[in-house]
Amino acid sequence: MAEAALDAVRRELREFPAAARELSVPLAVPYLDEPPTPLHFYRDWVCPNRPCIIRNALQHWPALQKWSFPYLRATVGSIEVSVAVTPDGYADAVRGGRFMMPAERRLPLSYVLDVLEGQTQHPGVLYVQKQCSNLPTELPQLLPDLESHVPWASEALGKMPDAVNFWLGDAAAVTSLHKDHYENLYCVVSGEKHFLLHPPSDRPFIPYELYTPATYQLTEEGSFKMVDEDALEKVPWIPLDPLAPDLARYPSYSQARALCCTVQAGEMLYLPALWFHHVQQSHGCIAVNYWYDMEYDLKYSYFQLLDSLTKASGLD
Repeated sequence: MAEAALDAVRRELREFPAAARELSVPLAVPYLDEPPTPLHFYRDWVCPNRPCIIRNALQHWPALQKWSFPYLRATVGSIEVSVAVTPDGYADAVRGGRFMMPAERRLPLSYVLDVLEGQTQHPGVLYVQKQCSNLPTELPQLLPDLESHVPWASEALGKMPDAVNFWLGDAAAVTSLHKDHYENLYCVVSGEKHFLLHPPSDRPFIPYELYTPATYQLTEEGSFKMVDEDALEKVPWIPLDPLAPDLARYPSYSQARALCCTVQAGEMLYLPALWFHHVQQSHGCIAVNYWYDMEYDLKYSYFQLLDSLTKASGLD
């Protein structure tokens, strides 16, 4: 009896993503030709938890014309920034059976630019990706070149952003598949970003496992070693690479449906809270994103229920 009930729960979970997709998930990420009003943004995108790419939202930013490598070198080149360094471009990702965190280096931005331009060498792959509002805290000199928040989004959401982050890195730097509890407005200033997205409703097909956290350590010789962080709790993370999924190990993922989109310079992606995303970029891409804390409402609670049922039923 109990086994039959469990099978019924599993069946419902497997059917749920397709039903949700049919009702509310677009086949492709839609484009808006101009920023929405606060009302339209909230009603048409935030409430239904749907992504969109917004054109002409950054045209008034001086950064769009100014932010070249020579400008950054002249304006903030001497400033030391926090840089993630990894052997293969994967920071905060599953590697060698561990949840690997990057080596963190403080480097002058001009040095990072030199490495990206091939003028000097540094072991591994560099990525300026510190996600604790690194733009105002580390590079405040750049703030006049953009807005401290997105006014129509701040009005719609009824709050200011929790963080404003600056991103600059190598084409080899990849953000592994994960989700955040933020409403994310991701603005590409130069180059392009490639996003692979899954709606929260795909959770029954997306595997999680628990991993011992570890940090890369860069040795004097320029090699990397993995150092376990035994004092830290195990980290639940997605082991799967959506670009080359191991379907023999994770067969359910074949039923998930990704949305892929490219965000070009001058465009803004609205990435709703709890959407799974995997990110790649063009070499030397420069971007800024605004994180607004999500509302922990019934939608959030329903997702937590879906997550708990997926784990409890053994679909994970």
